[in-house]
Amino acid sequence: MAQGSGSANRATAALGLALLLCLLLAHAADAATYTVGDSGGWTFNTASWTRGKRFRAGDVLVFRYSPSVHNVVAVSAAGYNGCSAPRGSRTYASGSDRITLARGSNYFICSIAGHCQAGMKIAVVAA
Repeated sequence: MAQGSGSANRATAALGLALLLCLLLAHAADAATYTVGDSGGWTFNTASWTRGKRFRAGDVLVFRYSPSVHNVVAVSAAGYNGCSAPRGSRTYASGSDRITLARGSNYFICSIAGHCQAGMKIAVVAA
């Protein structure tokens, strides 16, 4: 009888692992992908692009832009408000960057001189 309960435990463990994987995949499948600035891409005056959208942690923002003239920098609230990229800030420069949102406030600016001040910045709150 001990052998039978051992195989039952393995079957229960396998079923539990399969259920956990299904839940994780379902959560990942729920994530949405947004192109920042829609068809216009990451450019000037995109600060209002987030209005009317509901973001969740795990959603992906796609920043499309010309890397020869723009970039994307993940900053703090202070960096966003002051249009500054503190040393050590994560800078993206591929022209087609995919950034996964963390829960809470996420801030992004273009650090090229004058671009953030001209509205090339977004603040995204993810539930």
